[in-house]
Amino acid sequence: MLRTRIYVDGYNLYYGCLKGTPFKWLDLLTLFEKSILPSVIAKPGNRFTWDLQPVAIKYFTAPILEKVAPDPDSIRCQEQYHSALSKHQPGRVETIKGYYSLTPARARLIDPVNKDKWPRDCELTEIWKLEEKQTDVNLAIHAFKDAVLDGIEHLIIVTNDTDIAPALSMIRAHTQAVIGLVIPTTDHERVPNAELAKYGHWVRKHITTAELRASQLPRVVGKNSRHQAIKPDSWYARPDLLQRALELGMLEKGSRSKMFQWLQQPNPHYDGKSTLDVLDSEQGDLVIQFMEGWAARSHRT
Repeated sequence: MLRTRIYVDGYNLYYGCLKGTPFKWLDLLTLFEKSILPSVIAKPGNRFTWDLQPVAIKYFTAPILEKVAPDPDSIRCQEQYHSALSKHQPGRVETIKGYYSLTPARARLIDPVNKDKWPRDCELTEIWKLEEKQTDVNLAIHAFKDAVLDGIEHLIIVTNDTDIAPALSMIRAHTQAVIGLVIPTTDHERVPNAELAKYGHWVRKHITTAELRASQLPRVVGKNSRHQAIKPDSWYARPDLLQRALELGMLEKGSRSKMFQWLQQPNPHYDGKSTLDVLDSEQGDLVIQFMEGWAARSHRT
């Protein structure tokens, strides 16, 4: 039983697996405990078993800057997610935050006519330079410290960023720890960075869409606490349909919470699936058509 801990590069995970998907409300513990770790151990040659520590996952991220947020709601959505991770299974996921640096800078423009033109010969322009700071450094330091000082025997690194390669090299040189590498990409094999892969005792080249779908947090986390974490409406597959369904149903149900309770119940009209699941699928328009017809009939009555 190897003392195991997982180190997640949140930036790499988001842009490799989650951006543009309805799976951002990700339950990291379920993903690894139910899907990734069992699949790794099941492979021939991997005879070890794992013992996830009380702090099972260290999640490295940085708060979004309002000045560059792609959507005005992005900051609140990220805050809700970080809160959900801490509340769902308290103490199991530790979030370690770096920061973003936004500074004016000068950069060379790629020549649109001659893309092979050397950078030194291209035009200079003024830009805003956005950089995530300390995330890679924090991950590297925590992984090395845990292996050397805290007796972690199995480190699972979720990234494809070579910046942590020196730390993995030192862990291999100074400890007997097993290093696993998970490449954050979905449903296709992204080539692991060779500089990282050479330090891994095992490498998993992708995370499937099915695994992400099966590893979602409850819509409301921390129901018994004063400050709940609630999945943002914009993180559903079809937020436009969800908004319309809420508008149609709240006249009868009276509140968002009661409407969501109804949406999440198994519905015999959809073979036992919840109305919310169907609403979030390719058949979502059919749900709205039914609800609009029902609303029209109720209004006539």
